[in-house]
Amino acid sequence: MRRFLSPLFGTLLTLSLSAGALLLGASPSWAYPFWAQQNYATPREATGKIVCANCHLAKKATRVEVPQAVFPDTVFKAVVEIPYDTSVQQVSGNGSPAGLNVGAVVMLPDGFTLAPQDRLSDELKEETAGVYFTQYSDDQPNILLVGPIPGDQHQEIVFPILSPDPATDSAIHFGKYQVHVGANRGRGQVTPEGEKTNNTVYTAPAAGTVSAISAGENGATVVEITGSAGTVTETVPAGPSLTVALGDVVEAGAPITNDPNVGGFGQIDAEVVLQNPVRIYGLLAFFAAVALAQIMLVLKKRQVEKVQAAEGF
Repeated sequence: MRRFLSPLFGTLLTLSLSAGALLLGASPSWAYPFWAQQNYATPREATGKIVCANCHLAKKATRVEVPQAVFPDTVFKAVVEIPYDTSVQQVSGNGSPAGLNVGAVVMLPDGFTLAPQDRLSDELKEETAGVYFTQYSDDQPNILLVGPIPGDQHQEIVFPILSPDPATDSAIHFGKYQVHVGANRGRGQVTPEGEKTNNTVYTAPAAGTVSAISAGENGATVVEITGSAGTVTETVPAGPSLTVALGDVVEAGAPITNDPNVGGFGQIDAEVVLQNPVRIYGLLAFFAAVALAQIMLVLKKRQVEKVQAAEGF
């Protein structure tokens, strides 16, 4: 059948296969936050914990800035701050040092979505340049993901948001809503399947004496520990550094490597009010009426004082 394929179709097929191979062979450092999409129906558990914390065990600070209130059908921005020391490097999937990547998830209220490009101002276009936003799933456009992207260039990630309009959607109501934000820097310590990555501490599987240390595959190190129950082995992948030597006595669960992790995950909640413009107009009218009433009272008081002063002569 190949002889019937046109040269153009063959070229496209080759490019598609190459892209697929690159994606399948990607380093684990590029796996988050999309792993969550494949394993959880929603990124926020019933306890309030965002599922990224299941793999990124270290806790780091995360901040978010959102307006106190927004009008319907209005574009605004949510700024997620991911602070960390840009001079540090993480352990990559092959054990070599690399810069930290960052990622973020923003869970908006129902009806709030990513603002379309044609609604963005020039300032917002500049602030979001080089950042690719994705939905958590096809039926959850209010949950937005970013990452992984280079952390040294994106310690602040700007999410352009479009607020819903209750006039066109009866399911939306004016009021106060919760926004849930999670942000990560660096690779995870555990995969969603529960397996350790090379970005975590490795411990002794049993108590005993370190009887052998040998080289394994792909830069790994095999540590043998001999105890009363026999000899057990622990394979340490390339990345963590051993903190034990031949002849050392270790307890079960004691660390045998350093902790190479320099990143972590943090989450924070915020509130935004979907404000009815009529209420604002009414409030402004009320303030104007109060101010006018106060002025009239002062003028009336001055008039009464003048009348009383005239009658006194």
